[in-house]
Amino acid sequence: MELIKTTALKTGVQAAWMKWEGLFDRITRLRSKRVLSYGICKLVVRPFHGKSIRSDSGQWLHAGDWIGELHLDNGQVLELSRSLGPDRAALKTARLLKQSLRQIHEAMDQVPELAEVKALTGITLLHRGLTHGLGFEQHQLKAGWFRLLTTIYLRFLLRMLHPAGQKRVKHSAPKLVPQMLLMTRQAFMERYRRESPLSNVI
Repeated sequence: MELIKTTALKTGVQAAWMKWEGLFDRITRLRSKRVLSYGICKLVVRPFHGKSIRSDSGQWLHAGDWIGELHLDNGQVLELSRSLGPDRAALKTARLLKQSLRQIHEAMDQVPELAEVKALTGITLLHRGLTHGLGFEQHQLKAGWFRLLTTIYLRFLLRMLHPAGQKRVKHSAPKLVPQMLLMTRQAFMERYRRESPLSNVI
């Protein structure tokens, strides 16, 4: 009976959270140049805010430069977790994320709003597993209120969306530190041009 009550409570919280996500999505669309959907990803086209960042290749990203900010579609992630379980859902999400990046690669030179995008960025707790092999650099967030609030928000999100999220946050909290992911336009185009199925056609 206790398990049923806990499951029902978590399901109710998840439903409420997804309604909040819908509202947040509408606010994001108003504050951005464009929000585009590619598979399991949403790409928010907006100006970069914050201190300048130097990529591993030596290119700089400055405040005001256009970026494509990646967000996972948490509704899809939640459905995968419910239907497949945590381990299979994580693998499936990683594969779908790679497919989304290939779709974005195809759109970069075709969609007008992406013409001035200098880099793809994102912020995640799951940088050790989910983004492995995708080509992103990892940059630590500067200590301060933004990092603190981001940590709280993403850990809460993990508790809500991941079937074992509560246990994972409890036992691995020191490792669950948000990182900024970065891949310059040039690095992204070169990497996913090589991985495109069409690049192997003679």
